[in-house]
Amino acid sequence: MELRQLRYFVTVAEELNFGRAADRLRIAGPSLSQQIKALERDLKVRLFDRDRRSVALTPTGASLLPHARALVEQADDLRRRARELPTTEPVRIGCVNWCPVDWAERAAGVAQLRIDTWVMPSHTQAARVSEGILDLAICWVDNSDLESLSLQARLVGVDRLYALCAGPDTSPVEAKDTVVLVDADTATWSSWNRFGEQFGADTGARVAHTDDGGVTGPTFFEHVRGLGRPVLNNPKGQNEQQPPDLVRRPIIHPAPLWTWSLVWRRDEANAAVLAVVDAFTRDGADLGIEDDDVWLPAGDPHRGVG
Repeated sequence: MELRQLRYFVTVAEELNFGRAADRLRIAGPSLSQQIKALERDLKVRLFDRDRRSVALTPTGASLLPHARALVEQADDLRRRARELPTTEPVRIGCVNWCPVDWAERAAGVAQLRIDTWVMPSHTQAARVSEGILDLAICWVDNSDLESLSLQARLVGVDRLYALCAGPDTSPVEAKDTVVLVDADTATWSSWNRFGEQFGADTGARVAHTDDGGVTGPTFFEHVRGLGRPVLNNPKGQNEQQPPDLVRRPIIHPAPLWTWSLVWRRDEANAAVLAVVDAFTRDGADLGIEDDDVWLPAGDPHRGVG
């Protein structure tokens, strides 16, 4: 159960209309519906009776509504109090290569951010949060990482991965017809290797091993030319300029998604850190993870969450 789900519950209860509630919350209707269903599953109760024409609170929903509203109000009061606190140490946040373009705007009035200049792999950034070197990080994690490092995570971004290949053909390619390159350097590519190995096992894509760092960059382009098949592109290379002899091809059946999580310590007590978490994730943007025919690893913490 998450605070945003309680906020969604209160809003739907006030509007008794999912469309109006979604507009008020500025999120997609399907995402709102998924979050309400997730809250009902977590609480093991039905909050609303709904059909195509009407929405009504169940007796249980009506009973729980005042408590949910009180929790939301308490959270809002906590956020207001955090904003009124004297200047404190900035919240330290790190990333891998993806980050919001509007971090300052998101954190405005909530806390001062200090963006860490050490750009490191996902598993390293997650460990730095666990160790207290960072307060927050945007990285790729799976459920085993969260458990072993005692972290929590919320979804903040998604990359829809594509294949790169030689030749003029830009048509979609089946996942089973792609190649995934994994590297022997696990200090750098641990997260990518786990993702790639599971993608291969689930879809039938060929997994090719390398020890030359050729997962991205010029060496990767050479591998693409040499393999003669579409090669899954690493998220670190999503925005790299590609050579003119190589083309991008969408991957289908299924389309692989790489999720970016905002992670923080489970026992985090700093109100400013928690306020930044809420500020970065409260918009509930529909990032496509519930679309048909997409693929996420079995251990992805956002799987089944709209």
